[in-house]
Amino acid sequence: MKRKSKGLSKREQLLNTALELFARQGIHATGIDTIAEQSRVTKKTLYAHFHSKDELVLAVLRHYDGLARNEFMRHVERRGKTPQARLLAIFDVAQRWFQQNNFYGCLFINTIGEYSDADTPIRQICKEYKKLVKGYIRELCEQAGALDPNELAEELALILEGATVTAQVSQNPKTAHIAKRAAKALIDKAIPQTRSTRSAHSQ
Repeated sequence: MKRKSKGLSKREQLLNTALELFARQGIHATGIDTIAEQSRVTKKTLYAHFHSKDELVLAVLRHYDGLARNEFMRHVERRGKTPQARLLAIFDVAQRWFQQNNFYGCLFINTIGEYSDADTPIRQICKEYKKLVKGYIRELCEQAGALDPNELAEELALILEGATVTAQVSQNPKTAHIAKRAAKALIDKAIPQTRSTRSAHSQ
């Protein structure tokens, strides 16, 4: 997801550099001086675009929100030809993410861990991202004919979250496969028609 710096504006350079550093090192551990230096801009230029570190953090989270959700949905849609297949493809996409060399866990989960105060703008962005991802999963559940789309979406979103944290902490290469098996059992139970076509949808 990292973009080449050539041709980018100063603002884009700052966002991309801050995103990479925040993901790898954490937000509080990453100083403004480091972000400016690695972006090859002055602190004056940085503050011309972002008046404070919190403002930069908010911009990075919004930037990453668009990148991450669009990439996630694009890969899910590409891997699954039917709504049922796409529900399972969620975990294939997760496996691809977990295996990347720059996988540091979910930026939004990690960020909430660093900001304990409730109802701050930073926490709200993190919560909104999770809400939107779960909303996308719910749409797939509804399209697939789930008996209770809300319940199935809640369950699958929870499995995905658990798999993400487990992959980050334990680095178990089978994490996504285990999560996919658990998800398939729930999908088969919630969507009766998948029982007769489970082989096709498990691909």
